[in-house]
Amino acid sequence: MSMLKPGAAAAPSSVPRRIGIGAAIFAAVIIVLSSWYTIDEGEVGVVLRNGAVHDVAGPGLHFKLPIVDDVVTLSTRTEKLNLPDVAAYSQDIQAAFLNMSVNYRVNAGRATEIYARLGVNFADRILMPALLDRTKAVFGRYNAPAIVGERAKLVADITDSLRDAVTEEGIIIESVQIENIDFSDAFEQAIEQRMQAEVEVTRLRQNLEREKVQAEIRRTAAQGQADSTVVQARAEADSRALQAKAEADALRLRGEAEADSIRAKGLAMKENPALIELMRAERWDGRLPQTMVPGGALPFIEMK
Repeated sequence: MSMLKPGAAAAPSSVPRRIGIGAAIFAAVIIVLSSWYTIDEGEVGVVLRNGAVHDVAGPGLHFKLPIVDDVVTLSTRTEKLNLPDVAAYSQDIQAAFLNMSVNYRVNAGRATEIYARLGVNFADRILMPALLDRTKAVFGRYNAPAIVGERAKLVADITDSLRDAVTEEGIIIESVQIENIDFSDAFEQAIEQRMQAEVEVTRLRQNLEREKVQAEIRRTAAQGQADSTVVQARAEADSRALQAKAEADALRLRGEAEADSIRAKGLAMKENPALIELMRAERWDGRLPQTMVPGGALPFIEMK
């Protein structure tokens, strides 16, 4: 009869116990490791405790209670929502399809409120319906020609209206883009013809203004030439007047000189009567007349 060593029968029962201890340790490690989590930059974490919003976590390493806590991340980066073929009607009942998009982001300070009311699909639940509604409302305040000619103003009005609708919901609208507005082919042809007509009118107005400017330049040049002619004529008239005045002054001076000479001669003759005979003698050439008129006088010089 073989004999068993003491404790040999107890060895098989310790194996399950060791397995259980190992499993418990492994589960504890898993639980401890899963209690740590990280939030990346550009995100915010909403901490749920037993399914209810408990806290909000920013970027970095965080700890949560095992089993009872859960974390949902929301992006705070700028996101883009595209809406192709948005149907709208203008004020003058022109149908159009818009290809548009909106850039938005979550207000990080209101992340828990957004998640509690709207969940992670807040863009589909709030942003998209508001964008469609406000786009159609603003689009309907413009007639079709104004939409074509004032597209930037249309986009600005839609952006402002959308901001008024969703800012209180914790969604920040950065910009709205309208990549394309597609009217009917007939209307687009009419718009093109109207634009061409306006361009032609503008060209004719520019030509008219240019002709007015050229006519004004010609009139100014003619006026300048006329003024120059007048100035030249005045200068010539002034020159002739000065010349005539100079000649008149010269005649007056000569006349005054001759008068003075005559007065001087008359005074000299009055004071010296013999001077007349002297002048006669000085002017006589010494020849006697060839013929004598009966009773005529002969020139003579009385010598004293």
